[in-house]
Amino acid sequence: MSDHALICELQDLLTQKHVITSKRANEHFRTGWRSGGGDALAVIFPQSLLTLWKSLEICVKADVIIIMQAANTGLTEGSTPSGHDYDREVVVINTLAMDDLIVLGEGQQVIGLAGTTLHTLEKKLKPLSRAPHSIIGSSCLGASIVGGVANNSGGALVKRGPAYTELSLFARVTKENKLELVNHLDIELGDTPEQILTNLENRNFNLVDIKSNKQASAKDYVEKLRDVDADTPSRFNADESKLYESSGCAGKVAVFAVRLDTFEVPKLEKTFYIGTNTPQVLTKIRRDILSNFKNLPEVGEYLHRDMFEIAKNFGKDTFLSVQHLGTDKLPMLFAIKGRIDAILNKFSVLPAFLSDRLMQGVAKIFPLHLPQRMMKFHENYEHHLILKMSDEGVQEAEQYLQKLFSDSLDNGSYFVCTPTEQNAAFLHRFAAAGAAIRYQILNQNKVGEILALDIALRRNDDDWVEELPEDLSKKLVKRLYYGHFFCHVFHQDYILKKGEDVREVKEQLLTLLKNRGAKFPAEHNVGHLYEAGDSLKTFYEQLDPTNRFNPGIGKLDKFKRNCSCG
Repeated sequence: MSDHALICELQDLLTQKHVITSKRANEHFRTGWRSGGGDALAVIFPQSLLTLWKSLEICVKADVIIIMQAANTGLTEGSTPSGHDYDREVVVINTLAMDDLIVLGEGQQVIGLAGTTLHTLEKKLKPLSRAPHSIIGSSCLGASIVGGVANNSGGALVKRGPAYTELSLFARVTKENKLELVNHLDIELGDTPEQILTNLENRNFNLVDIKSNKQASAKDYVEKLRDVDADTPSRFNADESKLYESSGCAGKVAVFAVRLDTFEVPKLEKTFYIGTNTPQVLTKIRRDILSNFKNLPEVGEYLHRDMFEIAKNFGKDTFLSVQHLGTDKLPMLFAIKGRIDAILNKFSVLPAFLSDRLMQGVAKIFPLHLPQRMMKFHENYEHHLILKMSDEGVQEAEQYLQKLFSDSLDNGSYFVCTPTEQNAAFLHRFAAAGAAIRYQILNQNKVGEILALDIALRRNDDDWVEELPEDLSKKLVKRLYYGHFFCHVFHQDYILKKGEDVREVKEQLLTLLKNRGAKFPAEHNVGHLYEAGDSLKTFYEQLDPTNRFNPGIGKLDKFKRNCSCG
């Protein structure tokens, strides 16, 4: 099929409005959230599951590459084209229009369609006193449920592990180059793709009888987390035990829907803000709570003093936006900002990233946004831990922390957050990831590139504070550390000095991490920035034997494979 014929057929199916071929108009959807991007023949927007299926049929018949995309909030370039060296034309399929959420039973499970966002899930479950696997994270405003499952994403909630399910509905291309729909939702929806997709979208099935022998969450995670002497990480993207069809697929199949567990909302929650200058104190807290507490924390977020400072100065507009506007409007505002930046950055007479500069300037007008006690801890302590406990765990934590910090003044200190302080603490942590990027953007004349790593340390690694050799340290302007402390998953942002080679620094850092037994990436997946290991490569090839979907992911080849001839 010629390119022209392909576009015409897609337009006949979806209308011209939902098939964008202009490079200028579709640039936002071909560009990664932090970095990356490439060419595409078109970006298309199916409005229903059935038109998504028919779009896939047309693309497979035309022998083009298919890149599935929802909110495009990934940090490792995994949901956009990458470069200009594909051997076939590329079509990006954006799924955000298919955003329905189906509640099963009394809310114990849900089915999220291809474009349903985490924000929608959180809002829909709130009246049911249920909670999702993840809460909205600092880097994923507007992120989709399917995107989280496809990337085995983790999150801030201690007890819930990586996003995982064995119950999904997806399309794959077989080694004979045939498109097929696989219904593994454990729900009877019919026999043909038309029946299955129409019945699902119209809720034409039993919403109450939700029994299944398959898992819809990582039910083994708490047990794994409590094993603090294990010589392996608790979670990371390429964990073989969590690679199953749609889970961890990274866009190597087209996912129409996933079925997931939800969780009871605690009746009581209390947040403790902990500060210390001795990392071993936080190590002891982590080991004691995971080993001895009957109740695990809901959240345990770590923030280094340097990251606190950067977030205070360069994440203030994000903090204030969420505080005053809520999260409802932010996904739309971030999307608008991305489109504006794409247009304005084309004009050399204008400063680069003008919207960031304006937002930073407006934020400075407002008074200090952080509570006094948090600022005092910032002055006094290098290491900060935000610990949220629930129900019976509140009393456990109160007794434990009171004894720990009364035994020795050298341990540090803590305070029980008021509701205002609790909101501020988590909003501040929320703003941290974007703040590092903002700092680098606004200081490009003085600093080099930003290198962002998300890594999982071994569960028994008590020396979690990174020590860098002098020859590497001198290449950096800033080292910014924050993360999910009880999971031992850390986000590490490095701002390089002007002129330093980011690829060279990255290789040096990854070598050090390998020698420590760390795994990476921990929750943002390989994308086009990390090399897939042997087990992940095998998983991708089994899912997508002809290399039709998202080729090049994990630094694998981008070329068509002909599997039918052996």
